[in-house]
Parts: sequence; structure tokens; C-alpha cells
Amino acid sequence: MSRTVVVTGSASGMGAATARRLVATGHRVIGVDLHDATVIADLGTRAGRASAIAEVAGLVGGPSGSLDGVVTWAGLAGLTDRPGSLLASVNYFGTVELLDGLRPLLARGDRPAAVAISSNATVIQPNVPDAVTEACLSGDEDEARTIADEVGSLNAYPATKTAVARWVRRHAPGAAWAGAGITLNAVAPGAVETPLLQESRQDRTVGEFVDALPIPAGRKGTAEELAGFVEFLLGPDARWFCGSFLLVDGGTDASLRPDDTPANWVP
Repeated sequence: MSRTVVVTGSASGMGAATARRLVATGHRVIGVDLHDATVIADLGTRAGRASAIAEVAGLVGGPSGSLDGVVTWAGLAGLTDRPGSLLASVNYFGTVELLDGLRPLLARGDRPAAVAISSNATVIQPNVPDAVTEACLSGDEDEARTIADEVGSLNAYPATKTAVARWVRRHAPGAAWAGAGITLNAVAPGAVETPLLQESRQDRTVGEFVDALPIPAGRKGTAEELAGFVEFLLGPDARWFCGSFLLVDGGTDASLRPDDTPANWVP
């Protein structure tokens, strides 16, 4: 049965691979990106997010229409010369505001599912600045942007991706998501050969470390592999996933922190 799925960041990398895979299996994809997409929008701005939500709604029948899936691949890497504020706006607010804004459409969908994209940088990069994460989760975009600029985008990247994961875990079990029949989960990719990874490889500060990252699987991941996993999470066999944080990183996290997960619950 054909389903309608929104894919942000659909013009390149893992977003493009996901869009191609879904179309190839007979689904309708509404791509959202800065160019070469069904909906052209800048998710780094409040106006761009509002426009994207309104355009998607219009494409599925208006406010009373429905969606079956949303995947939020749109995001930016941390780079030496890239403002941290841009990552706060795109990576976090461009994710959660789209999910929140499209949730009513998902609630009317067929076995609806949402997949938010985090990163394994949240668990393998040391000293992630909590202040950025907390400002994001508070919903104060101006404050989050200010702090992210102070710490720089190399540190803001894992902080914004941590905030995405925590937002998912806080909301997924609630009445608005699980209670409405919508699965919501977070995927945390590791090093995957995409234009985003290549940007990092060329960065003057961190570039030399990109290919030194330990990957027990012996290679970088492919966009198609991540697209396949996301397609599974959108499908009927993944209905019991709820608020999961799913590392897909070739074993990097397991090799660096084998005893850190699972962590025992201490009330």
C-alpha cells in the first residue's frame, strides 16, 4: 500500500537515499530542502519552518489531510568557521518544530511513524556542552543560538543532536504520539560517506581526525544502509519501537564505551 512520507534534507546524502528508496518501493515522498525538493524551505528560520508545514499540509489535503511518515534528515555538521547558532536553528528547531507541526497530519495517517535524526557524536564526543542542549529543550531559540555561538559549532553539533534525542524520548511515550498511534524514534548514525562527512573531512580543525575514528565494521557506512534502516522504522514491522535511541555506527560506540550501555536505573 502506497504511503505518503515527508523527508527533510531530501536533496543530498542520507535524505536523498531515503527518498529514492521510498519512491522505488511505491511510496509518495514529499521532499523538503533548500533546493531540488517538492517543498523549498529554509528550516533554519521560523518563517521557513512555518512555510514548510503549511506547504506539506496543502499537498496532502489541507489541515484535515493525513501523512503516514516523517523523517528529519536535514542537518548541518559542526565546522570551524560555521556559526553554532546555525546548528541550533537547523539541527534542533528545524527538526522538532517540523515534527510538532506535522504531528496532527500523522495522527490521521495509516500506521504513522516519525524518525528523527540524532548522531553517535552524542555519545562518543567528550564534554558536550549541556547549556546548549538545555536551551534547545527549553524552546528558547534565541538563547540556544547565543550559547551555541559561544561554544562554537564543533561543540554545538553533539549538543543539538543530544537535544533531538532527548526531545524524542520525552515526547514519544506521551498521549500526543504513542497515544495517538504514532511511533517516534531517534536514529543516531555514525560515520557515513555523505557530503556532510566530506565537509568535516576538509575542516582545518577536525579534518585529520575523521578517518581516524575507530569503526569495528572496517569501513564507513553508506547512505543506502541508513535509508534501509529508516525504511524499516517507517514500516509495519517496527510498530513496537517507541522512543528508542538507535545507534547505527558500525560498532564505534560499542568499541569506545562497551560498559556504558545499558546504564542501570537509579531512582
